[in-house]
Amino acid sequence: MKPQHVTTGIVLTRVDYGEADRIITLITPDTGKLRLIAKGVRRVKSKLAGGIELFSVTNLTYIRGRGDIGTLVSSRLVTHYGHIVQDLDRTMLGYDLIKQLNKATEDEPEPDYFHLLEQAFAALNDSTILLDLIRLWFSAQLLRLGGHTPNLQTEPDGTKLVADKMYEFSFDDSAFMARPEGAFGVDDIKFLRLVFNGNLPAVLGKVGGLAELVGQSKQLVAFLAQQSSH
Repeated sequence: MKPQHVTTGIVLTRVDYGEADRIITLITPDTGKLRLIAKGVRRVKSKLAGGIELFSVTNLTYIRGRGDIGTLVSSRLVTHYGHIVQDLDRTMLGYDLIKQLNKATEDEPEPDYFHLLEQAFAALNDSTILLDLIRLWFSAQLLRLGGHTPNLQTEPDGTKLVADKMYEFSFDDSAFMARPEGAFGVDDIKFLRLVFNGNLPAVLGKVGGLAELVGQSKQLVAFLAQQSSH
């Protein structure tokens, strides 16, 4: 009998297979990505179905296969972020964040990626947290984990950023440069530092003038994310 393995996972993709099976891809904190076949999971009385819901953290028991697809033996929900699916906009953003993370990670991603998705679900589950903040924060964390954090401390020549100047961002240098007509002030840069330092959305949500700060920063972070994907 093949040995069984136990881990914790979050479902990234689900693909129907055959008449009643489903192949699922999960991200785990200890074994990277897993591809498992959940046999009979699409049948009404399947004991596996309840444990592999989207927007959930699940305990899994599985058997490794000869190829890259193992077999799911059992599943048990640890946490289900059920409020996400009660709001269409939060659901759609959740799908998008899962897709982004799946695309950004290799077969053996660091545990931090699993925890990032878990934190994203917790933020989406909280209706008081702005969606634009979650979107901005998630993109920034993917940049940070991928080694693409911009320079938020000095200009390209090493001059420290100061409070009484305005700045524009140089994408070539991935740093701010002092310009009288610049759009970014000290509060914008301080906010970006908080975001890229890994503070959670619930903490960032307490910053004063949040909506304006997010509005000012989201295009910058989105462009950095687009650059890093090429």
